[in-house]
Amino acid sequence: MSQKILIIDDERAVRASLRDILEYENYLVEEAETAEKALEILNPNTKGELGKAKIQTFDVIFCDIKMPKIDGLEFLELLKPLTDTPVIMISGHGTIDIAVEALKKGAYDFIEKPLDLNRLLISVRNALEKKNLVAETKILKTKIGKFDEIIGKSPEMKRVLDMADKVAPTEARVLICGESGTGKELLARRIHNHSLRANFPLIEVNCAAIPSELIESELFGHEKGSFTSAIKQRKGFFEQADGGTLFLDEIGDMSLSAQAKVLRALQENKITRVGGEKDISVNVRVIAATNKDLPAEINAGNFREDLFHRISVIILKLPNLNSRISDLPDLVNHFINEICKYQGKTNLTISDKALQELSKQTWTGNVRELRNIVERLVILCDKTISDADVKRYAKL
Repeated sequence: MSQKILIIDDERAVRASLRDILEYENYLVEEAETAEKALEILNPNTKGELGKAKIQTFDVIFCDIKMPKIDGLEFLELLKPLTDTPVIMISGHGTIDIAVEALKKGAYDFIEKPLDLNRLLISVRNALEKKNLVAETKILKTKIGKFDEIIGKSPEMKRVLDMADKVAPTEARVLICGESGTGKELLARRIHNHSLRANFPLIEVNCAAIPSELIESELFGHEKGSFTSAIKQRKGFFEQADGGTLFLDEIGDMSLSAQAKVLRALQENKITRVGGEKDISVNVRVIAATNKDLPAEINAGNFREDLFHRISVIILKLPNLNSRISDLPDLVNHFINEICKYQGKTNLTISDKALQELSKQTWTGNVRELRNIVERLVILCDKTISDADVKRYAKL
């Protein structure tokens, strides 16, 4: 599909020249001689009053700065709160001050007249790439936003979620305990997304997946030349999470030397990169998670007691699936809808007998195991998942 471009300029010759160039490149072009006319094109059913209806979509907008009545900068201010469409400002009276002001107000680019063909086409291509990236980012954020949705109405889950929502807006450090597959990562995301740090990064670190000899470099960063493969300076996860939240998953698998440095970071809000000497201030909220019995690990000499007390201001214990089996029907239906949408498959239904059959299973892998089995059933079954399907496919 050809991309649509709107040209707003009070000079007929400029509009005609732009149209010829853009149509030669197979773009669809509309013109407006004034900002008022452009508003009518954008909102044909509201006589140009922006905000009263969904505006017509363009992929790029060219807008002159010097125009009668509403000038280009005023038009830009009206438009930017309502759309992510890149706006390229053009002017024959360009100055650095005007260009800076246009960019501050949200313009994508500023091009001086007379228009340079190559400069113009490069700007259009870059603007279209940016628009696509913005759209993809929105989709990803929508998907990620769904990932903190924890399904469960059982008393066991309600107690955990109520406490999590209560602690989320505070700065308290949280330790999430629970078996593998119970949703510790989801709970951490929920806490972050409901916190005052939600607009800042959530950096997730699986401590068990990082080799012990690399954990300090990953967490605290390193200076160039600090070890053989350190060919350039690198910021660690603590610095990347500055202002936001650092989620240390499976913290019970962290080495004692790394634990000591994490303890210092939590005590002083400062870290030192590997091979560095300078203290770097960090403002990070730490949420930790483990499937281990940390008091037992302390007794065995594998975990620092002082670090345990630092990370466990609030302890949230996620129940395993077997202890909240009443949540299983809601979980199954949620997963069916989610997986059908992802697989592009018509929504399936599941019979009551099939749900009863699933409820009889022993869920050693908890919710993660349940999701995997539901995905298998969605792929292998048609229309309705029966109890016979569960018996056949649940434990392959």
